[in-house]
Amino acid sequence: MQKVIIITGASDGIGAEMARQWAGREGAQAALVLAARSVDKLEQVAAACRERGATVLVRPCDISVQADCRALIEATVQAFGRIDVLVNNAGMSAHALFEQVDDLGWYETLMRINHWGAVWCTQAALPHLKASRARLVAVSSLAGLVGVPGRTAYSATKFAMTGFFEALRIELAASGVSVTIAYPGVVATQIRYRGFDAQGQAAGRSGLDERGAMSVEECARLIIDGTTRRQRDIVMTAQGKLGRWMKLLAPALVDRMALKALNREGAQP
Repeated sequence: MQKVIIITGASDGIGAEMARQWAGREGAQAALVLAARSVDKLEQVAAACRERGATVLVRPCDISVQADCRALIEATVQAFGRIDVLVNNAGMSAHALFEQVDDLGWYETLMRINHWGAVWCTQAALPHLKASRARLVAVSSLAGLVGVPGRTAYSATKFAMTGFFEALRIELAASGVSVTIAYPGVVATQIRYRGFDAQGQAAGRSGLDERGAMSVEECARLIIDGTTRRQRDIVMTAQGKLGRWMKLLAPALVDRMALKALNREGAQP
């Protein structure tokens, strides 16, 4: 029986690399459902996965639209009859000092993409996840554990995502569905360059210090390994692990660490 794996945000970055790695590991035993807005990019990822032996369903989906999330799950079940893994990976970045933002409309848009899309997909998939004792994955961020200056909007969405899936994990404990939350730090993708700036436009640059960024290949591998082991949390860097505990013991020090994560080219307050 094939393992049916849904990955949102699969057209690029971490999502695309997870799809390729899962196809490489599982081969013909993998049935991948790749979801994103860009069908052309999805088809390129799908072709690479098919070369590795996987069955692939490409599904255009805007996760900021609840009907699209429901349609994604319905199409998966119609095609394969089950769901074994749901990876809520799709997301968008943002960087702006709060005092520089005039119109908060894009804050709401970001919440729909980063938080509500994952909630809507999970709600639609829940009966099928329980039926197969599946693995449920949320790709959050270190910004969902520690607030980062200039990232009020992004941190808010990721904190919301983290809180939702932590609570849901407890609700699902008796069902056999595992909930894995991944907390990538700075990963070498273009997500921050395409994210919102203070005016809600594409930033065109990263607001974070990109030196020492984790490779997308390593990040995807860590998420897949943790998902396979039904790991609760995947904190990927030593700095992230330290910051998580130091937030309780020395919060002011963690604030200074977060400030140092900013891009030195004028991004800090």
